Amino acid sequence: MSLAMTPAEREAFLAEVHVAVVSVADDDGRGPLAVPLWYDYQPGGDIVLVTDRNSRKVELVRKAGRVTVCVQEQEMPYRYASVEGAVITIEGTVTVERRWELARRYLGREGADGYVEATRDATARMCAIRIRPEHWLTRDYTKAA
Repeated sequence: MSLAMTPAEREAFLAEVHVAVVSVADDDGRGPLAVPLWYDYQPGGDIVLVTDRNSRKVELVRKAGRVTVCVQEQEMPYRYASVEGAVITIEGTVTVERRWELARRYLGREGADGYVEATRDATARMCAIRIRPEHWLTRDYTKAA
């Protein structure tokens, strides 16, 4: 029996709320950069990251043109999905409304209101990175039970 998720299972899992660890190659002789980020994903679509456009990670993403996004469920039985893909676009601006929608995904409506208000000045520095999933590596240990 395979512990790999089916395409429908992996897309549904990635669409759940997880913090992603995003990895991107570094060309300065250092190891790949790996950072935790909130993300948005709808089954069959692209992965969207919202982050500071002046950050080291965005500079590396621009150079590499590819990233790996890994999400996991920490409770047993363990499940994870690691997705590699091409960067389709880096949108140079992000609206407050877009940031609020992402924050709502993670914090709920009330938490999103507080988070966006407390970080309102950050909106002008944000960009949205769109990644097209191409290669998946998944495990679902609930299938072993």
